[in-house]
Amino acid sequence: MKKENTLLIIFAFINFTHLLDFMIMMPLGDLFMRIFKITPQQFSFLVSSYTISAGVAGFFSAFYVDKFDRKTALLLNYAGFCLGTLSCAFAKSFEVLLIARSITGIFGGVIGAMIIAIISDVFPYERRGFAMGVLTAGFSVAAVIGVPAGLYLALKMDWHFPFILIGSMGIILGLVLWKVMPSMNEHVVQSDKKFDNPILLMRDIVTDRNQRLALSLNFTIVVGQFLLIPFISQYLIRNVGLNQEQIPMVYLVGGLFTIFTMPLIGKLTDRLGAMKIFITVLLISIIPFVLITNLPKVSIVTALMVTTAFFIFGSGRMVPAQTITTAVVPPQKRGSFMSIRASVQQLGTAMASLLSGFMVTSTTTGPLLGYNYVGFLAVGVSCITLFIAPKLKVVKQIV
Repeated sequence: MKKENTLLIIFAFINFTHLLDFMIMMPLGDLFMRIFKITPQQFSFLVSSYTISAGVAGFFSAFYVDKFDRKTALLLNYAGFCLGTLSCAFAKSFEVLLIARSITGIFGGVIGAMIIAIISDVFPYERRGFAMGVLTAGFSVAAVIGVPAGLYLALKMDWHFPFILIGSMGIILGLVLWKVMPSMNEHVVQSDKKFDNPILLMRDIVTDRNQRLALSLNFTIVVGQFLLIPFISQYLIRNVGLNQEQIPMVYLVGGLFTIFTMPLIGKLTDRLGAMKIFITVLLISIIPFVLITNLPKVSIVTALMVTTAFFIFGSGRMVPAQTITTAVVPPQKRGSFMSIRASVQQLGTAMASLLSGFMVTSTTTGPLLGYNYVGFLAVGVSCITLFIAPKLKVVKQIV
């Protein structure tokens, strides 16, 4: 139990760096648009370049990830991620930063899938909801500590510094992981050799209704959320009336609450059932989705109430969703499936970012237009999951 929890804490910190690297782009959006003199559409390319390359990398990694020791595969990908993040720090133009983000995505897209596969191997289904809650809390820590600190460095020093900080932290965590994590290759011994063939592996996924539904669930829930995320900080600044210095407070308060609510949702998932909690949290999340995209000029307190609710319930629905998804395949196929799942999620994120970028318009410093329609679309897409999730089944071979 102690060893499991130690690994869980390390993975949560790795998830922190992985998520922060992606999250830091959104609050820096207004800064990038002014420095590089780019449009909302071009900024959406910066966000989606990471997720597109991550999605492609995740797809191809599915064909080999279950053939290697989990520790070796994770360390190699995390090393590539750290180098990619550091390369972003030295980008001096929009084009170079676009390339650097794409390189980072190639490795970053695989990390999340591998961590979830490892946790699913280590934690039995009955305790997996709590583990997923702790892992998802990495998002909260990134919001509470990482984003405000990154924004402070970017505003007070230079926008390059957050990427230097993330890359340096990643190198230290990589060394800790190499020292602490044991070899994990039981899935290699148990693997079905017929799935060494990529065509047979894909056919297994495509012909398995349970896996198709799980991928559809993850795709729709991610699209529903990431339609909104790229332009939250810009909308709060240009439409709601907050200033750039107040944006860190949005992530700080929202993240502080989710540090406590994510593990709580995880415990409720284990106690009451993943499906019941997923449906409940998703229905509640509709309220902040509509509010945050239609918010007029309000006080900072009112804005924080809405954004915090968005953080809690938007992120909270991922905990039971991930718990359900980890149980649709047996351990020997979990790494490959999680890589395909990550690929589908990243492509969904890219599609959502690009779509919202084309739906939202503005001048260089004027208010954002069309964000309210993005919110209604996000609600509609999210509601599709209510018809998908109840059809999923837990497989018997759970460790």
